[in-house]
Amino acid sequence: MAGSHGPALGRHASDTLSAGGKRLRPVLVFLCGRSQRPELLSAAVAGELLHMATLVHDDVLDRATLRRGRPTVFAEGGRPAATATGDLLFSRAFAELASTGSAEALRALSGASSALARGELMQRADAWSRDVTPERYLERCRLKTASLFEAACRLGALFGESPALTEALGGFGERIGLAFQILDDVLDVSGPAERTGKPRGADLLDGTVTLPLILARDRDPSLAELAVETPAQAAEVCDRIAATGALADSRQRALAYVAEAKEALEGLELDSRTALELVADGVVARYA
Repeated sequence: MAGSHGPALGRHASDTLSAGGKRLRPVLVFLCGRSQRPELLSAAVAGELLHMATLVHDDVLDRATLRRGRPTVFAEGGRPAATATGDLLFSRAFAELASTGSAEALRALSGASSALARGELMQRADAWSRDVTPERYLERCRLKTASLFEAACRLGALFGESPALTEALGGFGERIGLAFQILDDVLDVSGPAERTGKPRGADLLDGTVTLPLILARDRDPSLAELAVETPAQAAEVCDRIAATGALADSRQRALAYVAEAKEALEGLELDSRTALELVADGVVARYA
């Protein structure tokens, strides 16, 4: 797929796809689908391609040099190469899903893509802001992260054995997406880089206001006056956030969303229910 678009762009796209990751979104497609239909594979591929595209574009916006322990496309090829690589992955995601012939599936993925864009704009508007509330933070998480988890579960239901459960499984996906993002933000503070694959305090350096910082500011108002410009300063602030107890409280909120996700499965006739519950538990049990 990637190589047909020229050697440079093909290499960057292939490197992005081979960098690893948890592949949670494809797993959710298959677990919610519970069938051998080829459309499920196309849906899983499309969701992962869209996710990878957003990561490449995020690294451009954040000027990030490290992702999953490897140099980013932005670091190796600069802004033009990274922008083009992300655009290629986006286009291939929708081309793959279009091959299924399902307009409903395309609506699900395009809805998630639009939500991702709105969430990114919200995150940029909130950069370094002292006024971000937990509610606004959670809405941003719903748009920027949970929307694609929800879409993955919807796609699985649409193409699998349980189309009548599309709404219920979509709700499950949204909740574990929220839990996933909260924990990701906790890990940004707690580190270390060898487990997370990125520098500790990366969110602080690019001005992203996360739940741990929001909660910590309420307990230590001096954290609202910070100017974080270097990795050393970011690490120091991470220690101060951790000292307030904000990380433990953030984890508890993530656990609450996991519990809600599992409740959404109650009463559903699903052979894969146990596996879905294990995925939900794994979201907050992970180290990176």
